Amino acid sequence: MKWHIHQLKKYLHKPLTLDEVIEVSELKKKNHEIRDVSPVKVTGRVDVSSDKATFHLHLTGTLVLPCSRTLVDVELPFDITTTEHFLLQPAEYEVDVDFHEPQGEVIDLMPVIEENILLEIPMQIFAENPDEKKSAPQVGQGWKVITELELEEKVDPRLAGLANFFEKDK
Repeated sequence: MKWHIHQLKKYLHKPLTLDEVIEVSELKKKNHEIRDVSPVKVTGRVDVSSDKATFHLHLTGTLVLPCSRTLVDVELPFDITTTEHFLLQPAEYEVDVDFHEPQGEVIDLMPVIEENILLEIPMQIFAENPDEKKSAPQVGQGWKVITELELEEKVDPRLAGLANFFEKDK
């Protein structure tokens, strides 16, 4: 998704529509938690003026991430709507952070698209019905996973004598 600035200037004051499917498999190298990413559907329009190009983008696709609890694959669909501004001429003054500058004479949308997708990844994600065969081990040498209920029912043997402390009448 690259455009030369001269190509975009042909659409001065008339909209350019976008409707493409792109591969963003490079995301797996940028974030190692991403196990897979579907092709991303990019739709929207580009408004070009004499000094800037405004991209109104709608991105849809699916990421596959590990469950935070069991490490099972979890599909995370994303639906992103964003507006990105690119300067068509080098700025003679300090520009706002919301503007992107082209790389030479080329506007490349891939880094912007990848950044927006990466920002959609939650801190934790959980599988609704984890498959027992594919989930992380629940027992190992000298350890096992216990539920909160089991933890509450189990009394530390060192404190077992205190269990009846308040029942005694003195």
